[in-house]
Amino acid sequence: MIAFLTGRIAEKGLSYCVLEVHGVGYRMVMSTTSLAALPAERDEVTVLTHMHVREDELSLFGFENREEKALFERLITVSGVGPKVALAALSSYAPAALVEAIAREDVAIISSVPGIGKKTAQRIILELKDKLGMPDLAVAPSGTTADAAVEARDALVSMGFSAAEAVSALKGYEGAPGDANSLLKHALRRLGGGS
Repeated sequence: MIAFLTGRIAEKGLSYCVLEVHGVGYRMVMSTTSLAALPAERDEVTVLTHMHVREDELSLFGFENREEKALFERLITVSGVGPKVALAALSSYAPAALVEAIAREDVAIISSVPGIGKKTAQRIILELKDKLGMPDLAVAPSGTTADAAVEARDALVSMGFSAAEAVSALKGYEGAPGDANSLLKHALRRLGGGS
């Protein structure tokens, strides 16, 4: 799968951009927030991507940052939420605001997104609320990368800690970014009553 593309912006539309990479134009559907963050046409940029594969279609979705991409990938796991609806949600609300609405079980805010009714909003809350403690949806602890935070969080959950305990324990890390082992040791010290 294509994880990211670096190239020059050949075209920007209302819901997409075309990125020229070594003579090939990749059309990516993006949220309005990500599109607004892009530089001008002909400027070079790196865009995170998600390739969505169906029987009759290959679609490429682009994202400004890891938080938006991670939330998109979580949303499309919910029954009844496809890529277009997930992008509509990300166009309506910043990832942090959407995660907060899910955490607060705010059906009204979530169902205000075009394409999401009350039942789908309730399903999103039901299926994603327990996963909100995941650093790839929230903010990774300062001084670390999202990948390391996810790896450390998953290790803590496999040891029997709840997602909320894991996220709390991961806070305050000041070691080397990307070092999941050091981050895990930091969290275990905190869970064990250390600093």
